[in-house]
Amino acid sequence: EAARLNDVREFFRQYYTPNNASLAITGDFDPGTARKLVEKYFGTIPAGPPVPKINAVTAPITSERRAVVTDQVELPRVYMGWIAPPIYKPGDAESNLIAQLLGGGKSSRLYKQLVYQRQIAQDVQVTNSNLLLGSVFEIQATAKPGVKLEDLEKAIDEELTKLRTEGPSQAELERARNVIEAQIIEKLERLGGFGGVADKLNQYNHYLGDPGYLPTDLDHYNRATAGDLKRAANEELKPTARAVVYGVPGKKVVDDPPRTKQEEEQEAKETSTVSSTMPEEAWRANPPQPGALSHLSLPMPTSFKLANGLTVMLVEQHNLPVVAAHLVVLSGSDANPANKPGLASFTAAMLDEGTNRRSSPQIADDVAQIGASLDTSATADYSSVQIRTLKQNADAAFDLLSDVVLNPKFEPAEIDRVRKRRDTDILQLHDDPVQLVLGVLFKTVYGPEHPYGYRELGTEVSNRLISRDQMQKFWQQGYAPGNSALVLAGDLTPDEAHTLSEKYFGNWKGATSKHLPPPVDVKTSRAIYLVDKPDAPQTLEVVAGLGVPRSTADYVPIEVMNNALGGLFSSRINMNLREQHGYTYGGFSQFIYRRGPGLFVAGGAIRTDVTAPAVHELFNELERIRTSPVSPEELKLAKGSFSQSLAGLFETSERTAGTVGDLFTYDLPLDYYKQLPPKIDAITAADVQRVATQYIHPESAVVVGAGDRAKIEPELKKLSIGPVEMRDYEGNPVKESTAETKPK
Repeated sequence: EAARLNDVREFFRQYYTPNNASLAITGDFDPGTARKLVEKYFGTIPAGPPVPKINAVTAPITSERRAVVTDQVELPRVYMGWIAPPIYKPGDAESNLIAQLLGGGKSSRLYKQLVYQRQIAQDVQVTNSNLLLGSVFEIQATAKPGVKLEDLEKAIDEELTKLRTEGPSQAELERARNVIEAQIIEKLERLGGFGGVADKLNQYNHYLGDPGYLPTDLDHYNRATAGDLKRAANEELKPTARAVVYGVPGKKVVDDPPRTKQEEEQEAKETSTVSSTMPEEAWRANPPQPGALSHLSLPMPTSFKLANGLTVMLVEQHNLPVVAAHLVVLSGSDANPANKPGLASFTAAMLDEGTNRRSSPQIADDVAQIGASLDTSATADYSSVQIRTLKQNADAAFDLLSDVVLNPKFEPAEIDRVRKRRDTDILQLHDDPVQLVLGVLFKTVYGPEHPYGYRELGTEVSNRLISRDQMQKFWQQGYAPGNSALVLAGDLTPDEAHTLSEKYFGNWKGATSKHLPPPVDVKTSRAIYLVDKPDAPQTLEVVAGLGVPRSTADYVPIEVMNNALGGLFSSRINMNLREQHGYTYGGFSQFIYRRGPGLFVAGGAIRTDVTAPAVHELFNELERIRTSPVSPEELKLAKGSFSQSLAGLFETSERTAGTVGDLFTYDLPLDYYKQLPPKIDAITAADVQRVATQYIHPESAVVVGAGDRAKIEPELKKLSIGPVEMRDYEGNPVKESTAETKPK
């Protein structure tokens, strides 16, 4: 609140200058042309004032600091933080390695002790946020129900004491090093941010003045020893040099002091314009026109089948030594019995919790040893097991992938442990407004007798009733070669793909036919359904209805239409709710596709006091897209955003595998993506009008919201949309005496 407009302007004039900036350009461009453009658009910008050297010194923590924060959460959490060495300074790499081996996944010390063995934490993570004036080394652990934070803190301290006293083992160090090295290399598949090429070039240049620092960076991790990590732990992670915060359930407290009248009057006096130091250049008044688009050549996978019926698909990407493999099984939540929601998800969760060859901890250690990432999951349409690794470890990665897919043990003790974790996951749904809305939306649109009517996680009751036999049966029936595809992307040749798939999946036995999703035969009528979240500052509100399958012939015009309606920042819904009315930070619309009919949703996180007006405007926009044709400019933007984003679907090996996997899941031709650009280009305003009329149905849409009932219900009733009914987190009706039913 102390910042003034002129303070912000002065900061901008001081630091947002060419002499304090670097520009990284990566991707498909001509260097000579790019240089000319940079000189044209940036060369005449005057240098700013000399940039002052940062003289701030981070004061050390000399005695433990403690605080308690209350918030509207279901479970308490302990936070511990230390000041670690600054980014790229001596000790920084060691701190990153310690963070990885302490809390970097299932093979880490704290996960094994707190989550797996003692089962006193629901989750734990350790991060080292690398910063110039001192990095922040942080441990976060969420307590299991009934566990005191004092006991959780004590258990963490025991592991820290052990690390300081004994240091890490050589195996732990190697696993941490391999994971970090793989992560750095894999992120370079991206052109831009999140550790991508441009991000790394700028980061190295900013902190070190050396954009080519990558080999030296990797070498720091390779040279670190177990003794170095022990010494770093003793120097940095002292009990007396940390801050400890308990986050506990309670009233949300926001320390936001109100502006005084004097402050508002002073700010009003501040000038509304800033004198410019830019030279007068008339050509800058006209934004440049886009140049000719480069030829977009999207990959088409090669595909073959093994003798057992397993489909194998490959997209070669040889720019980096990275390989991604997704085993996709067409038995997701759509294959759940109506009375067993969550079965597909529970089954998938058990795959990497022990096999006939490896225990759960052994799987985690073997994955980390090769620097890989292994994930299992289930969606409405499919279940999958995914692994990503460096090329040099491809054989070991395929061995792990096939082991968890073909040989899950479903150990009773592991099932009990995972069941308890899922119980707590269900409890934590109350913290997430998105999940509260989805729970109501699924059941309202699809009904309680359809597997689409539930979240993938299932319900409190079903999670406790799903048995080992039911999981084994689901696995035996669904996880079969004829119902599956092995999707590969990255640094593999067709011969290598043949060899690996045959070696590790050639002996897989099972059904040779695909599972088909059950039909959907439901109709909705206008109504408002609310989940009460007392004192919530926002209402997550959606207007929704039944959508279409992904296989619809109208997929392309629907996506173009939705971009104009609510899929872009410039879309009608966002311009209305955010820019015109200021109701939300962002409004949206989306078609959620499935093998069967999916969903259409439109909405946003709305300020509590304007929930009803925002819903009114949403319905206005749904009507307007049906009756008011898109303008030429709207159509151009909607089509351009669609077509020019297609290349991003293949930016990384991981994303490529997911993109190609959709071809199998939704029974699309191998050349589907190559054919998309001309299909998008052919869409007309009449096509948009037709699909809007056919697939947007405000007359039968339901409104689902999670927010403060006492503040939003009266105004919502005045909209006369339909009856207003209260629901619990699973979408069930609740009695008027309680606004939200929690699991016991």
